Amino acid sequence: MIRRTATVLALLALVAASYVAATGRARASSEDVFLTADGHQLADQQAAITYARELIAAGEMDRAVQQLAAFVASHPNGTEAARFLGDLYYRQGRFDRAEAVYKQLLAHDPKDKLTHNRLGVVYATENRVDEAIVQFQDALPGTDSIRDLVFLHLRKGDLPQYEAEMVRVASQNPNDADDQEELAEVYETVHRPNDAILYFRRALDSRPRSVAALNGLGMSYLDLHDHVQAAQYLQDCLNVDPTNYACLDNLGVAKIDAGLYEEADATFKRAHGLEPERPEAIVNFGYLADQRGDWKRAVAYYVQAISVDPYVPESYVNLGIDYEHNGLYSLAQSALLKGVAAAPYDGRVRYLLARAYAAQGQRAMALDELRAAQDSLDPDVAAIAKEESERLRQVPETTPQ
Repeated sequence: MIRRTATVLALLALVAASYVAATGRARASSEDVFLTADGHQLADQQAAITYARELIAAGEMDRAVQQLAAFVASHPNGTEAARFLGDLYYRQGRFDRAEAVYKQLLAHDPKDKLTHNRLGVVYATENRVDEAIVQFQDALPGTDSIRDLVFLHLRKGDLPQYEAEMVRVASQNPNDADDQEELAEVYETVHRPNDAILYFRRALDSRPRSVAALNGLGMSYLDLHDHVQAAQYLQDCLNVDPTNYACLDNLGVAKIDAGLYEEADATFKRAHGLEPERPEAIVNFGYLADQRGDWKRAVAYYVQAISVDPYVPESYVNLGIDYEHNGLYSLAQSALLKGVAAAPYDGRVRYLLARAYAAQGQRAMALDELRAAQDSLDPDVAAIAKEESERLRQVPETTPQ
């Protein structure tokens, strides 16, 4: 979870966003003495991935890609390394290369759900909606594809039908943990945390150690501003998988809500150390810097997060908030236009861009963005956009806001 902010004129109201990355991580047994050939191959892959992550943490993304590409070329069976290489190509905007890597992996293993998920992300970013939906469906169950499917069906205009189908499937299979958890994720994505909690708990009834359900419960309680319950479930998640990035990052958010900033910072550092190529913890470092009154340092973190992964809206949201809060509306506009390109259906980005336009006297453009923001799945953002739109209509177009 990225700690993100929505603004109500004074830019002070806080809301929470969800990131689910419930993937397991292999662990070595203390009884392993000799490595098999497969074991050597896995160890080699992990070493290559670790080295790439060290380069990324040092700000050398291009070198990390070059080193990993050379490893993958000489290790044709290195599935994990190849998938990670595709991820890095995607973050660099080299979609054709990412797609080629993922397709090659799927040619070897058509049931590779993690790679179907990654290919779906590429297609979704390229607005190849139907192709993306197929890939995300093929990635289920067991991956974090539901949120993406919700947004894709929103684009298609058939989200109510998709939600109804998910409800039907969950009702017909009340003891199927995957079906219950997937419906819970639908509700979490459309900002119905109480309904999400009900179905995440049903998933846990059948699968008590489900990382996805435990993490989902943590996020849903954070949406309800119950950091105590959230922290409990997130700690349970870490008891199952101590190196789970999503649960660590979300636990840091719970610590922020509890006012434990130093503990939150330490938790985000643990998450960032595991996967420095991901932006969530970096954005949260920025949020902590903002809370400490150092907005320029916060901006540096948000820019760093964008350089690591330019397709995550929270980086642009928080960057826009800081620029606008300090009267830098042209910088906010520039950053938020990039945010719209990265996440055209994110209501927060649209709302903030509208504020930047209005502050520069561009009322018509501001109203266009506010209309888009009113379609947000987040009811709070939609309501704020509606109120701002009504207020702005009362202001002459030539008057800067």
